[in-house]
Amino acid sequence: MKKLAHIALVCLLLAACQRHQEVPPPTWSTETATDGSFDLSEIEMSGELIALTLTGPDTYYDYHGGHLGVHYLMCLDFAQHLGVRLRMEACRDTAELLQRLDAGDADLGVLSFQSDSLSPGWRIGSNKPELAEALAAWYRPTMLAEAKAKEHQMLTQPRVRRHIYAPMLSKGVISHYDGYFKQYAKRIGWDWRLIAAQCYQESTFDPQAKSWAGATGLMQIMPTTADHLGLPRDQLTNPEQNIAAATRYLKELEQAFSYIRDRQERQNMVLASYNGGANHVRDAMRLAERDRRNPQRWQDVKPYILRLSQPEYYNDTLVRYGYMRGSETADYVDKIRQRYDKYRRTVR
Repeated sequence: MKKLAHIALVCLLLAACQRHQEVPPPTWSTETATDGSFDLSEIEMSGELIALTLTGPDTYYDYHGGHLGVHYLMCLDFAQHLGVRLRMEACRDTAELLQRLDAGDADLGVLSFQSDSLSPGWRIGSNKPELAEALAAWYRPTMLAEAKAKEHQMLTQPRVRRHIYAPMLSKGVISHYDGYFKQYAKRIGWDWRLIAAQCYQESTFDPQAKSWAGATGLMQIMPTTADHLGLPRDQLTNPEQNIAAATRYLKELEQAFSYIRDRQERQNMVLASYNGGANHVRDAMRLAERDRRNPQRWQDVKPYILRLSQPEYYNDTLVRYGYMRGSETADYVDKIRQRYDKYRRTVR
């Protein structure tokens, strides 16, 4: 996107509110105008609204292959209102966000300020009076509360729609898919029972399981990940093809952590990455190393996975990928390990 200079700086102040509570309307301010234009009509023609923000629990963060954050949801609603897709990018800090917005790298910026109540500010990019007008027409005072309620529902309802099957089919048999686990685990040198334990954590052995983010099948593979792995999307619910693709992904992640000598510790980092993303795991490893912990040992890294939900950690200069809901990833690895230990004791 070509760089543009500011014609207007438009601040939309949304006060934190309970549902249906009245808040002040948006307020506007302007600055000196210069040349250049990429307004609403061009945005609609390109089919993409570009928004900049800071990572955080209220703004924007990765979550199980999708994105969440109250202001991400609001931006997504605004983009859908305009009939375009949303591209949201996280900046390191406010200075970078404002610099990029001033340079014309985005259409709007979303900031969240700390005060007695949450008072986020949305800033329109340069030379966009039509976009500013569309934003003002779209805005309703109850939107912040509605977005909070929507996110709360997404986080509290079951993440995966699935039938619940027993973790053991019968004595000596874990599931209907043991043959596939054995076949494809052998290709990557993993114990098939460990992959079976992971599969139960992902889908409870339901090949039709699907998450709200779009992850599908026994091993909960995202459509974009399926594309990367060469798995046709219409085969996501095929048990064998889903397991085969998942093991390819596990092998890919294991290669990314090949410098970890201990196989079990390397597998722990792989499992954490499968759930929470390798970039977040590496952030936690850097923090552990800084504090003279062993960055290649799960029990030393797990506390930092958990702390990546705290501002003093996800805003640390060592952290490159920001906020993470680490409690779910820590729990994911621990539960798989616990179930794997049971499988090893009961299944040969």
